[in-house]
Amino acid sequence: MIKNEGFTLIEVVVTLLILTVGLLGMAALTVSVIQGNAQSNKITTATTLAQDKLEEMKTIGYPVADADKDNETIDGFERKPQVVAGDDDHPGTNTVTVTVSWDSNSHSVALSTIISE
Repeated sequence: MIKNEGFTLIEVVVTLLILTVGLLGMAALTVSVIQGNAQSNKITTATTLAQDKLEEMKTIGYPVADADKDNETIDGFERKPQVVAGDDDHPGTNTVTVTVSWDSNSHSVALSTIISE
């Protein structure tokens, strides 16, 4: 009588094929996670830069008219503040918006606040 112990060559090849497909899927997933983390890091940096500028402008107070001239580039991020005076419905206020963009302006974050007299 012949004893059948161990695996056949076909069983080993099928197992390696399944394992290879699974590992390639994990590799693709890893690349996507790394790209997502890099994008999240840029969004966090841009938000922090915008928040810092807004806080700086809030400490100046209501007369922030010259802030439009404060465009800056910091580590590849372009920070542009914009001040819009209040209209007839909201006199004595300025709306301050800080936009931070990166990757040749293809991505951006904008934060706004209202500063009153």
